Amino acid sequence: MASSDQIRIPCVMMRGGTSRGPVFLARDLPSDPLHRDALLLSLMGAGHELEIDGIGGGNPLTSKVAIVGPASVPGADVDYLFAQVRVRDRIVDTSPNCGNMLAAVGPFAIESGLVSPSDGLTRIRIHNVNTGKLIEARIMTPGGQVVYEGGASIDGVPGTAAPIQLAFLDAAGAKTGRLLPTGAPVDLINGVEVSCVDAATPVMLVRASDLGKSGIETAGSYHTDPIFMAKLEAMRIEAGRRMGFPDAASLVIPKPVLIAPAAAGGTLVTRYFMPHECHRALAVTGAIAAATACVTPGTVAASMVGPINLPTDITLEHPSGRIVVRLESGGGQSGPFASVQRTARRIFEGTVFARRSHLPHDMRLTG
Repeated sequence: MASSDQIRIPCVMMRGGTSRGPVFLARDLPSDPLHRDALLLSLMGAGHELEIDGIGGGNPLTSKVAIVGPASVPGADVDYLFAQVRVRDRIVDTSPNCGNMLAAVGPFAIESGLVSPSDGLTRIRIHNVNTGKLIEARIMTPGGQVVYEGGASIDGVPGTAAPIQLAFLDAAGAKTGRLLPTGAPVDLINGVEVSCVDAATPVMLVRASDLGKSGIETAGSYHTDPIFMAKLEAMRIEAGRRMGFPDAASLVIPKPVLIAPAAAGGTLVTRYFMPHECHRALAVTGAIAAATACVTPGTVAASMVGPINLPTDITLEHPSGRIVVRLESGGGQSGPFASVQRTARRIFEGTVFARRSHLPHDMRLTG
């Protein structure tokens, strides 16, 4: 039994790709965004760097939330709203999509009864509420049951699991409506060339060497260089302004991405920031943006890798290994069709508790 000073919410904890977080049915959370966000902040334990009073993992990769419900648009099977809980700031940011947590949405939707599985392979069209875009997930369902064990591996996650294919049907212009939101493949910000690209998520691509870095540093090393981090953040905020986000300082988009020549046989080396900490691997959405930039003439990425014809596989090296993005023509109006392979796992299910004292006064009375 729950005490009167706590609110209980059904919850499933899942790993999606290289991220982890709770997954909720939309009907189990408040419809009012202010009430919903207050609840998420309480149950995740935001405000403390270790999220010691909640179920967050003390890192942006483990402070993610997926909210899944019936589809609200034609052509989709389910809705998926992603929320990034900012660990230190007590902020819930729903401006970006998360392609890693997206990998958990299909299995969750099937096991929650939102989608009827097929025997063998189930295709689910997911409407990402954050961006308005559709993504097709292909889930292994032998005998009409989700399986998590399999032979697929992704760098950044130990072991192997069942493959989940994610096809971004029209990634270009996910938040801004344009592949090149500033209208140019290259902009000059604080004397440095950058490419502002919006494909699955808005990013600011910059050559690592132009900021005095090699691009092959460990993920944790960047945070120990406050001068570099301050410069990168100032550039990100200005890039955001030019991309149409005047409040970029309070958002996690656009994401800065350092690029460098491949070091281990891939297409490019990448270091992706979230935005104030370097990702220990590479976000799926960031990978799609960087890969799309590689085949977009004039960008800093395209100038580094040279001409590439479609279809092609773009291999992006990151701190934990590599991720492969398949690009084919015939996708969105201004960008290619992109697909990636991920895996997921259901970790636990049950009830999570939010502290009533952390919620708005009117919600304390009714929650």
